[in-house]
Amino acid sequence: MAERWQPDRSRGVFETLLVVAGEAVELEGHLARFGRSLLDLYGTELPAEARPQIRVVAAPFELGRLRLTAVPRPGRPGLDLEAEAKPLDPTITFPARGAALRRVERRGGHGPYKWIDRRGMEHPDDSPGQLICDGDEPLEAGWANLFAVREETLWTPPIDGRLLPGLARAAVLAIADEEGLPTAERPLRTEDLYDAAETFLTNSIRGIEPATELDQQPLPGAGPITHRLAAALQQRWNLPEELQAAAAAPRAGQLSR
Repeated sequence: MAERWQPDRSRGVFETLLVVAGEAVELEGHLARFGRSLLDLYGTELPAEARPQIRVVAAPFELGRLRLTAVPRPGRPGLDLEAEAKPLDPTITFPARGAALRRVERRGGHGPYKWIDRRGMEHPDDSPGQLICDGDEPLEAGWANLFAVREETLWTPPIDGRLLPGLARAAVLAIADEEGLPTAERPLRTEDLYDAAETFLTNSIRGIEPATELDQQPLPGAGPITHRLAAALQQRWNLPEELQAAAAAPRAGQLSR
């Protein structure tokens, strides 16, 4: 039986935000989630300096990645808070290249927090990333939430304490609701992914990314619904038009897959 995930709480938690035109995207949602994590884990309110720190470090960047961390102070109360940002390679956002995944068993999943102690959950460059599974239930990728299009309905695992309540996930569900696309927050099985019409991942930096392989077997990846949601999410995040065009162009040829 797979072991239950036990992170090192003393290393703290973090939040990663996309920066567009000097402003953090989905800022209020990120701060709300981060604040809940600090209360749940450390009994501490979100420090008042979090919002101004984010605004200061985000301001210089047209496109950037911002990381907000909170670490318990050894032997004394309170948390050390740090916000730092750096430029982001535009090809990272809404990448056309599909993600290859491999199953990793985690009883109970990785939970609803973004631990600094992630041990292997980071997004890979050239090797398959984790698809965290609880038995035969795929929950999330190591860096992203999971979606499948089945019978023209958007399926995604429910927020039940076993996976991160992603801000990009919430944005995609909101867009689907606005556009009248049926959604189903319910458990998925591995076979549901192989049998789906489309499979993709959502992440606050990468946006929407096709999921094209699981355990060296092909997944359907992006399709018309994925592209429609990606275009709407790019607009919601106010990505510059040249970035939207660059992200959309490579995918146009995949519509017939």
